[in-house]
Amino acid sequence: MASVKVPEYRVVDSVSLPARETAVIVVDMQNDFAHPDGALFVPSSRDTIAPIARLLEKARSAGARIFYTQDTHYDDDPEYRIWGEHARHGTWGWRIVDELAPKEGDIVVKKTRYDGFYGTPLDDLLRIYGVKNLVVVGTVANICVLHTVASAALRWYKVYVPIDGISALTEFDMHAALRQIDFLYKGVIVRSVDGISFS
Repeated sequence: MASVKVPEYRVVDSVSLPARETAVIVVDMQNDFAHPDGALFVPSSRDTIAPIARLLEKARSAGARIFYTQDTHYDDDPEYRIWGEHARHGTWGWRIVDELAPKEGDIVVKKTRYDGFYGTPLDDLLRIYGVKNLVVVGTVANICVLHTVASAALRWYKVYVPIDGISALTEFDMHAALRQIDFLYKGVIVRSVDGISFS
């Protein structure tokens, strides 16, 4: 078996972001991924629910926009051949976990691939609201979170990712995603959601 060391990445303890120019994006915190009975359950996702909830409370109180991506699939979706059936539109597994249910004023964007921007109105909505900074949380770190961060960075949004707000299936996947976010996409890795404030 090969052994590899993940290169170092930068981590900051705190950031202050202007609420009116910042949005939080909650990636795929749905029952199929973040509930023990889900089809593709990520065990560490449970540890992120309380931190994400704290972040959302701060963001809403400050007037920052909240967006959710909702992985969405239909009959005969090609992705079922890769992962098996999951996040089928209208099912229990497709719904966002109760603990993080969207509130009035939040926007839910349905996506059919890993990337929250691909084929969705997310970029248009962010620009309508004058958003420049994105705080991205959710699951899975090296799949839908990473692809969404990449797409955001390629559109020149500044991206912030709190470590305790994302989850992955393995420790390597987590660190590899964080390394890519820092090195390739110039995102800011924040140690905890508690280090993010809105002004």
